Amino acid sequence: MRGGVGHRTGGGPKGARAAVPLLAAAVLGTLAIVTVEQAGCTDPGHYVPVHGGYELVGGCLSPDDLVVPAAPAAPTPVAPSAPVPPRS
Repeated sequence: MRGGVGHRTGGGPKGARAAVPLLAAAVLGTLAIVTVEQAGCTDPGHYVPVHGGYELVGGCLSPDDLVVPAAPAAPTPVAPSAPVPPRS
């Protein structure tokens, strides 16, 4: 049977199809754990209720670490050069 449903086109081992995604997941998981361990943050911080919401106390971020983009300027309205005739 050539080219049918049961035909294998790859010449690799049978377990490679399942092992490659598992290996990739293990590598990415290990990288995530190493990244968290090397982050160097000993105080994760906690939230304290304040008037109107919550405030983060402690932690590894300071307000200077956050970049807030400036609000875009509102477009100026363009006045028509000639009066618009009424619709009939």
